[in-house]
Amino acid sequence: MVTEAQVWAALAEIPDPEIPVISLVDLGVVRAVEVENDRVRVEFTPTFLGCPALEVMRDAMAKKVRELGAEPVVAVISDDSWSTDRITPEGREKLRAAGLAPPTPREAGGPRLVQLQTGAFRCPYCGSTDTALENIFGPTPCRSLRYCRGCRQPFEQFKTI
Repeated sequence: MVTEAQVWAALAEIPDPEIPVISLVDLGVVRAVEVENDRVRVEFTPTFLGCPALEVMRDAMAKKVRELGAEPVVAVISDDSWSTDRITPEGREKLRAAGLAPPTPREAGGPRLVQLQTGAFRCPYCGSTDTALENIFGPTPCRSLRYCRGCRQPFEQFKTI
């Protein structure tokens, strides 16, 4: 029989379809794993409910569970929205190493859709905080485009959600 630890390890091998430098586990979209006999239930919350990669993620998780010899039940949980606070420290480092500025912690208080991206953001290349927002709209809904005045490099910044 498969163990919960084996399932978590297998899911940690699945890269995010839009940001492949980080796994779905490190991104914090996998919420829970329950093993009951030969059945494994995986609960996940996508970064956005309208995420175009929703089915890709669901299929990848189901495939990993099947490879472990178990019957998958992959459920999308929408009663609590995903936030960037769910990204693991390892995931934040992987984003930084790939040239994506990790998100800052969310402000205390009630949930918000996307906070205004104010304040200093550290350049993932040179570490300077002398950066400027070039465009709030990046290549995906969760990223924006910034520019470092220190090393004169453009970079993507993961939005705080």
